[in-house]
Amino acid sequence: MIKKYTCQNGARIVLENIPSVRSVAIGIWIKTGSRNENEQNNGISHFLEHMFFKGTTNRSAKEIAESFDSIGGQVNAFTSKEYTCYYAKVLDEHATYALDILSDMFFNSVFDEEELQKEKNVVLEEIKMYEDTPDDIVHDLLSKATFGQHSLGYPILGTEETLETFTGEALRDYMKNTYTPENVVISVAGNINESFIKDVEQQFGSYESEVSVDELTTPSFHTDKLVRKKETEQAHLCMGFNGLPVGHKDIYSLIVLNNILGGSMSSRLFQEVREKRGLAYSIFSYHSSYQDNGMVTIYGGTGKHQLETLFETVQETLLDLKNDGISTKELKNNKEQMKGNLTLSLESTNSRMSRNGKNELLLKRHRSLDEVLLDIDSVSEESVNRLARELFTEQFSTALISPDGILPVGK
Repeated sequence: MIKKYTCQNGARIVLENIPSVRSVAIGIWIKTGSRNENEQNNGISHFLEHMFFKGTTNRSAKEIAESFDSIGGQVNAFTSKEYTCYYAKVLDEHATYALDILSDMFFNSVFDEEELQKEKNVVLEEIKMYEDTPDDIVHDLLSKATFGQHSLGYPILGTEETLETFTGEALRDYMKNTYTPENVVISVAGNINESFIKDVEQQFGSYESEVSVDELTTPSFHTDKLVRKKETEQAHLCMGFNGLPVGHKDIYSLIVLNNILGGSMSSRLFQEVREKRGLAYSIFSYHSSYQDNGMVTIYGGTGKHQLETLFETVQETLLDLKNDGISTKELKNNKEQMKGNLTLSLESTNSRMSRNGKNELLLKRHRSLDEVLLDIDSVSEESVNRLARELFTEQFSTALISPDGILPVGK
């Protein structure tokens, strides 16, 4: 049973008691990410996430790390395009201690100048590592091809140029504008009783912000083709198609469609591209949902001499899917796979905490596992086939990283 509570300042708390476990996961979710940035401060959400671990008025960076190590706990954070999360997983007896440290990081980080410079170098190395992984950066290139100059097309890590401009004052100003109470959800899941809500409220329920939250601007879907020439062993190809926003009524039909297309080893792309033709080791598709739009991405990596064949094979697979539709067997198998994956994924306190945090942050509603399973069961062949025809049109974006930087002829 999920308990919801809204503090006087607007911060929200969601708690799910799971008495059958001995752990507790606590996540602080903030509704801000690279989408909330501009060209000048791109990457600041991610850099701020790093700096939260670099010392507070009460603890040094080493003491923060030792605090969790000493109780056998885990602490980490991540930044996405639309939200940031700081989280910890500990034994149930250490839940209050973990909450104290997370709130100390949230409210009392000092952004020391020496630590700032060191962490800039760390993030710069992270950017370089990313640049050395073409099968990763091609997805950022696709975002740029799809969303153009809109902030959804920005890289989450930022750039070397923007990174250099970040100061302690810039971080504090960004927090003041985005880490507002109404943008914050504290999600707790595990062997913890409802009284813990009061502990969370004591930490997060009274801070205030005078800044109003900016309204998001919805990007238009571009069909640009972006190519980067890079000394790689493979050509890395991404294609982007219009998708659906978070909470859309057809979202489960799209999840089924994506799974059938390229979400598993039995998917059409995997079977056609890898198993039948041996064109690629890595071939898959996935769907990204944002607050007001979404994108279906297809990725494949192959030798440059096979790039045109790969591209044509993907196109043929999409055409078959649109013209002939899915089979009853595909629908049944993929529904069962989805239900199994969802049910098994929710057996950890971390995944429960994440699910509840994201649902509250983006949808402000929670549905039971049984309700979601019913929604998956209600997906029909007709709804999946309709989406395939609507989404997989000639209007798609393309990104390519390859040794010669040449897209397939005429494509």
